[in-house]
Amino acid sequence: MKKAIYFMLLSAVCFTVMNLLVKYLSHFGGGELVFFRAIGSLFFTMSYLRYHKISIFGNQKKLLIYRGLAGVTSMCLFFMSVNYLPIGSAVSLRYISPIFATILAVFFLREKVKPIQWLFFLMAFGGVLMIKGFDPNINSYGLLLILFSALFSGVVYVLINKIGQKDHPVVIVNYFMWISVIVGGILSIFNWKTPIGIEWIILLSLGIFGYFGQLFMTKAFQSQATNKIVSLKYIEVIFTMIAGVFWFSDVYPIMSLIGTLLVITGLILNIIYRSK
Repeated sequence: MKKAIYFMLLSAVCFTVMNLLVKYLSHFGGGELVFFRAIGSLFFTMSYLRYHKISIFGNQKKLLIYRGLAGVTSMCLFFMSVNYLPIGSAVSLRYISPIFATILAVFFLREKVKPIQWLFFLMAFGGVLMIKGFDPNINSYGLLLILFSALFSGVVYVLINKIGQKDHPVVIVNYFMWISVIVGGILSIFNWKTPIGIEWIILLSLGIFGYFGQLFMTKAFQSQATNKIVSLKYIEVIFTMIAGVFWFSDVYPIMSLIGTLLVITGLILNIIYRSK
């Protein structure tokens, strides 16, 4: 149990650093950030697959491509949204993706949702409305971007569920990274800004922190204590908000903080209910 908590906290720290760097680099276009985020992770995914002699092509190529396209769309929208939102708010709002995933799963996977789960989701959505209504820093365009990012993240969850165990997890991530390199590279052509000095290293480190954040989270979930520690992934929101206050001088009205708490509480209650 202690090891699982340790890995989950490490994951939260890695993702928090990545979020802060994305905000710091927001003067670059979303496509360029996607490109460098993917390049940094590809080094690790390709090395892993080659070392373990796992085919990079996978078994369910069509689903893997769809998952990659949905993932890169979500990531690009998230990177774009931080130009208009405090980084902590962007991260917390993106975490409503399980709501979209559940709604999509009802239609495409024929999953059943209990009435109490809809109550939890309503609580989370009420939190979104509070964040929007009481925080003057929440730009409507930025809110739209992050909600669509959450929607496509929900599509990713559904597609991964469809892929199941028929493809290795690193193969799935590798597809995602290659598609991100291609899409991000194409988008960058129209809005390329050449990095200067240390910006090259910071841009490439996006992929490093993103990869290790995913790795540590996977290790935590592989433990027997998954149901007990899964809610700890939301500590990333708290870490990011606190760091954003000190680094970017972000200000969060008390009602906005209550809204964020409602979002996290509603999602955690749903996790706890499903685990039982």
